[in-house]
Amino acid sequence: MATPVHSVYAFSATLLDGRTMHLDELRGRVLLIVNTASQCGFTPQYAGLERLYRTYRQRGFEVLGFPCNQFGGQEPGTGAEIMEFCVRNYEISFPLFAKTDVNGLHAHPLFRFLKEEKPGMFGIFGAGNIRWNFTKFLVDRSGGVVKRYAPATEPRKLAGAIERLLDGA
Repeated sequence: MATPVHSVYAFSATLLDGRTMHLDELRGRVLLIVNTASQCGFTPQYAGLERLYRTYRQRGFEVLGFPCNQFGGQEPGTGAEIMEFCVRNYEISFPLFAKTDVNGLHAHPLFRFLKEEKPGMFGIFGAGNIRWNFTKFLVDRSGGVVKRYAPATEPRKLAGAIERLLDGA
């Protein structure tokens, strides 16, 4: 029987440049984990995510972007194309990971964990599935999943929750 996982620190993922990042490297930081796409109606949220990252990173905050092509084929590019798009259009400086499945048989274990911890509006009836790009998971300094936000939730609306976690509340 597998040992139960209690934090995101148990996982690792491949960055767009091919290196592996162990989330344990981010221990003690507040995280916002987001499945992203370059050709989505919510793609302009990249700007808000970058603003949050630049505003709070010195206080211990990280945004982790996971490009995903499972919703309408809205992330068709290669890793290099995704990075070029994000830097050119949004000056993204937060970590971006290799294209990642968030639902289904090949869902990344991190996203299986996030969905188990915060199954979303439909709970067990929706099997916790992520419904679209730019679903956001806020994680506290101990690696626990605090809240799940819908794709339509603008990043700026998370500032208060991020500040409370950074302040230890």
